Amino acid sequence: METNGHLFLQIQTELQPAFPTLAQAADTILDAEVSAYPIFVAARVEAPIGVLLAHLQPTGWYLYASTLEELVARQVVLEQRVAQFRAVYKDPRQHFCLFIIQEQGSNFLFVPRPSSGATPTQSN
Repeated sequence: METNGHLFLQIQTELQPAFPTLAQAADTILDAEVSAYPIFVAARVEAPIGVLLAHLQPTGWYLYASTLEELVARQVVLEQRVAQFRAVYKDPRQHFCLFIIQEQGSNFLFVPRPSSGATPTQSN
């Protein structure tokens, strides 16, 4: 059985080819003041959340750009948990916020943007 740490490092490695695309999308969301909370949805099946950015081969990950506001509107993040979510949300200029959807369940993962030097963290 894989540990969460190993699983998250594997996901980070598999998504790494898309990091330049994620960085550009995050900067666009922030600079255009669409949201202060860009979130990237990663799933191995098509998901009806956000805007499709990439479909990575051979890993099969679909990556979508979304925001906290959209996830609240779709009740992925409950309204009463927004303040708590914002408290753990990391600087989007330093980290990507990933919402990972897998068969085992869904989870948020904060991954350092390239050259930020930080380590990945998980949030429930």
